[in-house]
Formats: sequence, C-alpha cells, structure tokens
Amino acid sequence: MTAERLNPPGLAPPAGFSHAVVATGSRIVFLAGQTALDAGGEITGDTLPEQFAKALDNLLAALRAAGGTPADLARVTVYATDVAAYRAHARELGRVWRRLAGRDYPAMAVVQVVRLWDERAMVELDGFAVLA
Repeated sequence: MTAERLNPPGLAPPAGFSHAVVATGSRIVFLAGQTALDAGGEITGDTLPEQFAKALDNLLAALRAAGGTPADLARVTVYATDVAAYRAHARELGRVWRRLAGRDYPAMAVVQVVRLWDERAMVELDGFAVLA
C-alpha cells in the first residue's frame, strides 16, 4: 500500500492519529473488532493498558494473517467503556501503540460504549487496511 497521511495546518495537531489517510492499493482487509481475548477465549489483563495491548496485538495478528503490516492500517476505531480512563492512560496507550504498530498512524476515532460483548472487556479495536 502507499499511504499519504494528511494533517492540514487548519486542524488541531494530531497526537497518535492522522486526520486523513489516502490509501492506494489493490486489496482491502476489513478487521473485526478485537478485545483482549486470549487463544482460549478468556479476557486477559486487569488494566486498560494491558487490555489495549492485547486487543491491538490481536488486531495486528489478524492483519498479518491477511498479509499486511501495521503500516497498511488505514482506519482504526477504538471502542472504550470509559473514555475518561482512556484519556487518563493516553500516554501509556500511545507507547503501547508505538511499540506494537510503529508511528505510521491510521485515521482513528475513540468512541465510548456502554459495554462490550464480554463484560470484562474495557476496550475493542476494529479497522481496515489497504494492501498493495
């Protein structure tokens, strides 16, 4: 994929996301929502950063299975059960993202939800990628 990340000067400077991503490629991969489920179907991690790391790792595993890399992500949506907690952990979550996915940020949004499918889940990530 070729990705042009656009962050117009008239918008607030992005931190941990891109305002727009123009992606050119031949395959689109739609990534299902991933929580902190382990291979046995159990939620792992007692903290938001721990769950975020596992959910992102799961999302990237699905992407790798399709032949993609983190740089191919064009859009990610984060569903959090507590946006205030997400904001409070933003620096740590950013470090987790950079460690697992690098600095080529996709277009992103964080949405607060009442709850997720698994009641212990604090965060879920879904998205799509464009592969060459």
